[in-house]
Amino acid sequence: MLAVIKLSGSQHVVKQGDILKVNKLNQEIGSEIVINEVLSIIQEGNVVVGAPLVANSFVKLTVLDHGKDKKVIVFKKRRRQGYKRKNGHRQHITTVQVKEIS
Repeated sequence: MLAVIKLSGSQHVVKQGDILKVNKLNQEIGSEIVINEVLSIIQEGNVVVGAPLVANSFVKLTVLDHGKDKKVIVFKKRRRQGYKRKNGHRQHITTVQVKEIS
């Protein structure tokens, strides 16, 4: 069974047992999150698409870890102007595991 969920401003395709890295969530490690914003469900060839959400459906997630993602380098340059800027940052992320799709 697959589900498309909306979590922290982005959409993710998940199945039971998947481990996801999402934008930082303000939850304790080990806590359980119930996501009610399920956009579609695919089960054994049957596709249920919500308008905009699928009724009476949810996905349970468990928070595994908080951390930082890989470094992203931002480099700006204007040719022949002597202008160069180099910046970088590491995005805060939360690692979650899908426990149940219903």
